[in-house]
Amino acid sequence: MTTEAASTASLLTLAREALERYLEVRVDDDGALTFAHADVPCVIQATRLAEGLTVLSLTCVVAWDLPDDQVLAASVAERAGQGLFGTLGVIHTERGVDVTLRYAFPAEGMDPAPLGTLLMLVISTASQLRTDLLGSNAD
Repeated sequence: MTTEAASTASLLTLAREALERYLEVRVDDDGALTFAHADVPCVIQATRLAEGLTVLSLTCVVAWDLPDDQVLAASVAERAGQGLFGTLGVIHTERGVDVTLRYAFPAEGMDPAPLGTLLMLVISTASQLRTDLLGSNAD
């Protein structure tokens, strides 16, 4: 195993252990972690950007196939400006709009408890955002 592979595998193991305190986590064939929180599917991947700089990347699919309208666009833009942990993305598809929340950060050297807390802050934000968007979209 290369140093890069060992570094990313170690970080993913740490993230899995930190999240298993809160959620059921699956390890995919490629090592990525997948899980869901309040109907929000999420994935965590690790990438070594440089020696000593391995980052975790968390992507949550907040909502999908929503109508592409001004109310939704305004709601997403307002939430994006509220200083969330992560970056909101809007993807236009043939079936409407998908909304994602992404967060990447250097995680080497973190202990499991603070890592789990940080990850759950982002994940719970994604879940709350889903509730807010689907509630505003149901009108």
